[in-house]
Amino acid sequence: MDDQPRVYVPPPPAPAAPAADEVCPPPDLPTYEPDEVRVAPPPGDFAPPPPRRSRLRSLLWLLLLVIIIAGIVWWVFNRHQTAPASRFGTGGPQPVGTATVHAGNMPVIDNALGTVTPLATVTVMTQINGQLTEVGFQEGQMVNKGDFLAQIDPRPYQVALEQAQGQLAKDQASLADAELDLARYTKLVAQNSIATQTLDTQRALVGQDKGAVISDQAAVDVQKLNLVYCHIISPVTGRVGLRQVDPGNYIQTSNANGIVVVTQLQPISVIFTLPEDSLPAVLAKVNGRTKLQAVAFDRSGTTQLETGQLATLDNQIDTTTGTVKLRAVFPNANLNLFPNQFVNVQLQVDTLANTNLVPSSAIQRGAPGTFVYLVKPDNTVGIQVVSLGPDNGTEVAVTKGLEVGQVVVTDGADRLKDGAKVDVVPPSAPGQGGQTPAAPKAHGQGQGQGQGQPRSGG
Repeated sequence: MDDQPRVYVPPPPAPAAPAADEVCPPPDLPTYEPDEVRVAPPPGDFAPPPPRRSRLRSLLWLLLLVIIIAGIVWWVFNRHQTAPASRFGTGGPQPVGTATVHAGNMPVIDNALGTVTPLATVTVMTQINGQLTEVGFQEGQMVNKGDFLAQIDPRPYQVALEQAQGQLAKDQASLADAELDLARYTKLVAQNSIATQTLDTQRALVGQDKGAVISDQAAVDVQKLNLVYCHIISPVTGRVGLRQVDPGNYIQTSNANGIVVVTQLQPISVIFTLPEDSLPAVLAKVNGRTKLQAVAFDRSGTTQLETGQLATLDNQIDTTTGTVKLRAVFPNANLNLFPNQFVNVQLQVDTLANTNLVPSSAIQRGAPGTFVYLVKPDNTVGIQVVSLGPDNGTEVAVTKGLEVGQVVVTDGADRLKDGAKVDVVPPSAPGQGGQTPAAPKAHGQGQGQGQGQPRSGG
């Protein structure tokens, strides 16, 4: 360290301010003569600055808008926070629709996809060659078995018939003459007037003439049959399709298209398939000579088209799909079923008698599995796990978990939890679908809503 003494040096004094009467000389600036001053004109879009009062007013309006938005956000946030409390019924008993478990019959139905298949589809073809002279049907017309369809020119076959008949008459005359000679030779041989060989030769000639007569008769029958073939009739009752050949054309038996196609529509069948697992139940009914009802619906499965019966089933299972083909026959009185139409088939295999039934809307699904909300005597609900059987779309069979007379919730289950207090609407009468009008619904109801995990707690 430096041990020398420090000497204080005061700062230099500030320059003295000029006196009042003294004027500081201005800095050296360029000077301009008056005639050299140039003032630029203001631009066209020049606007004077807004006054101070307008700026303050804008700030006040902006502040008011921010306060309004903040109030809306606060109101929405508080509303969503208080919504769950009303959903789960902390504010009081929840009004619900109910239904009473009742006993009834539930059909056991197998659903399948099928194709409408006619029992008979016939391509009308000519059996002889000739010119088509007449058509006796309109396209799309309903015809009966035996109705006239077409006519082939019969004249060539009529001429051939007359020729065959002439040859038959000639050979018949020859046969008659040979038989007379045979009778004479027989008498002469008995008198030893002629040789026996002459008699044997005459017998052979008579046999030849008989054969010729038989052949001529067959030729006559062939020509008569050809004349029948010239007049073409419908082999089945049904609807004719589009005409394949026009009158005036020469048609032959080699034409594969034929003249027209006739399709039987009444009755008509539907071929459908069922999984091999469903086969034992069907076979048990078929082997017991029980007629199983089959109902055909349209492609969407909503419109019923026809009701019929199961006719037969195939003799083997398709190993590639694990299914078996079945045929159901329908009267098709209103012609609702059309060949090759795609339909949905409901085959009633059995009927569960005296089983417990509840509306389908009462069934809930969640963590415990399949359950219902069971209404207790103290107007609270509890979760009851159930086992289901078949259903018919509106009601479902309960094989385990419920008893006849118990009350289940059908409307408003999405607002409930285990042990919740409810305001019970009187249950509907058994067998009327199980759902009654209830209080206004909130956030959906039934099976489509609120089928998540059941709520537990107090």
